[in-house]
Amino acid sequence: MKRVAGVVAGVAVLVAGVGSASGTAGAVAGETTSAGVRQAQAAVAWAACPKVAGKAASVTLECATVRVPLDHKRPRGQSIKLALNRIKAKVPRGGGHLGTLLINPGGPGSPGRALTEYVATSLPAEVSERYDIVGFDPRGVGGSEPAVHCVDAETYYKAPRLDQIPRNRAHEKALLARAAGYAKRCGDQWSWLLPHLTTENSARDMDRIRAALGEEKISYFGYSYGTYLGAVYATLFPSRIKRLVMDSTVDPGGVWYASNLKQDRSFERRHRQFLAWTARHNDVYKLGSTVKQTSFAFYAMRDRLRSHPAGGVVGPSELDDTFTLAGYTDKVWPSFAQAWSSYVRDGDVTGLTDVYTRHGKNDAADENGYAVYLGVECSDARWPRKWDKWRTDMTRMHRKAPFLTWPNAWYNAPCAFWPVRGGTPVQVHDSPKLPPFLILQSKDDAATPYQGALEMAERFPRAKLVVDQGGNHGVTLSGNTCMDRHLVTYLRDGTLPRTGAACAAAADPKPAAHMASGSSRAPDLLGLLGALNLLKGAR
Repeated sequence: MKRVAGVVAGVAVLVAGVGSASGTAGAVAGETTSAGVRQAQAAVAWAACPKVAGKAASVTLECATVRVPLDHKRPRGQSIKLALNRIKAKVPRGGGHLGTLLINPGGPGSPGRALTEYVATSLPAEVSERYDIVGFDPRGVGGSEPAVHCVDAETYYKAPRLDQIPRNRAHEKALLARAAGYAKRCGDQWSWLLPHLTTENSARDMDRIRAALGEEKISYFGYSYGTYLGAVYATLFPSRIKRLVMDSTVDPGGVWYASNLKQDRSFERRHRQFLAWTARHNDVYKLGSTVKQTSFAFYAMRDRLRSHPAGGVVGPSELDDTFTLAGYTDKVWPSFAQAWSSYVRDGDVTGLTDVYTRHGKNDAADENGYAVYLGVECSDARWPRKWDKWRTDMTRMHRKAPFLTWPNAWYNAPCAFWPVRGGTPVQVHDSPKLPPFLILQSKDDAATPYQGALEMAERFPRAKLVVDQGGNHGVTLSGNTCMDRHLVTYLRDGTLPRTGAACAAAADPKPAAHMASGSSRAPDLLGLLGALNLLKGAR
C-alpha cells in the first residue's frame, strides 16, 4: 500500500467539549436528538499546513487535529488525536455552500489526508468549490497520534523474502512464525490501543469530527474499505448523513475472513484477464498467444525468481506484491508486461526491479498501514484461531486461484494469533432516517468483488447502483466520464440515476501506452490509486 507524499500533521488542537456530556449520547448509544449537543463541539481551529519539501502547492490546504475518546464507551477517559486537513469551499455559507464532504480512501490503514487534494482538484469547480472537503487520518494512521508501528520496516520487508507459497511443512512453519511474531510484537507494544482499533470506533470518530466541525449533517465519499466505514456510519448515525457515495464496495456480509477468500477468486479472474491481454499482444511481448501459454510463462518466471532473484531483490514474493497492482488497474498492464517480457526473453532484470521499487517495495509508512489494517480487521470480526482451518481453506482455494490465495493468506495470517480476539461487527442496515445514496462499482473489480456491491444495495434498497462494465478499482475521478457524471450530479444537487444505470468499460490499454512515472495528479486511474495508497503491497 503506497504512501503518497502529502501534508503532515498540522497544529494540535484540543476540541472543547469532546469529553463532556454534550457529546456522550451520540458517541455511546448512537444518535442524539439535542441540537445543543450537536453544536457544542464546534471548535476545530484550522491553520496552514506545513509545507512539504519539493512540492508546489496547487491549492490551499489547512490542517488541524481533533481529540476523540480512545474508548467511546468512556468518553471522559483517555483520548487520542486525529489529523485532519481541509480545502475550504470558495462559495460562502448561505450562498450555495453544500457543507462538509468527508472523504476516506479505504484500507483500513490508509491516511485520508493524502486524498483531499486529489478529490478537490479532480471534481469540477461547480462542485468542489461548494464543499469544504475534509480528509482525516483514522486512528493509528499517518499523522494521527499515536501512529502504530510494530516492527522495523527495513528489516521486516528486507528483500528477497521467503516465498509465500509453502512447498512443505517446514516452509509453512517459517511463514507461520513470521505471522505470529508480527502479532506478538504488535501486542507487546500496543496492548492498550489494539482493542479500540475497530471500524465501529472509526465511525464514531467520524461523528466526533462532524460535531467538532459544527455540522448537523455531513456528506461522505468513501472508496474501497471506506465504503464499509461509510455503511457503518450510516447504520449508527443515519440522520447525520446529507449525501453518501460508495465507490468500489466492500461486501458488508463477509467481514473479514470470507471476504478475503472471495477476493482470491476475483483477483484470479482479473489476473487471467491480464494474461489474456498479454496473449492478444503476443506480437509485442512474445510471451505466448494463449492464456495457457502466458500463464506458463508467468509461473515459470516466478519459479526462477525463487532461486535467482532479479537484481538480488525481486523474488517470488516481491513479484506477487508488485503484480497484484495489475488486479487494481489495467493502466499498468503495458509496463508490467514489458518488464516481464524483457526478463524472460532478454534476461534483463531492470524492468522487474524498477516496477518493484516503484510499486512493491514497502517502507515505514506502509508498515504503519499494515499494522492498522490488521488491528482493524483482526478486531472487527472473528477469525479462525486454528491454523488447520486456514491450511484446508487455502489449499483448496489455491487449486482454483493460485495467483493471490497464499499471498493473501499470509498478509492476513497474524489475525490467527492476534492478541485481541475478534468481536461482532456492526450489522449494517437501512433506516428511514437515511437518505437514498449512490453506489458505484466496476463489474470485474478484483479488490472489492461485484457481489459485494449487490449485497450493499440489497441492504440499502433505496440506494442506486451504477455498474461500470470494466474491472478497475476506484471508478470515479479516474477518467471514466460516465461514472464521473453520476458522481458530480449527485454531489451537486442530490439527483440519483435511474435504476439499472450502467457505464461502458474503458478501452483496453494499448501496448505502447507505458505507465508514466510522474505526478500522481494525472487524471487517470494511476493518479487515483496513488491517492488511495494502493500502488504498492499485496492486498
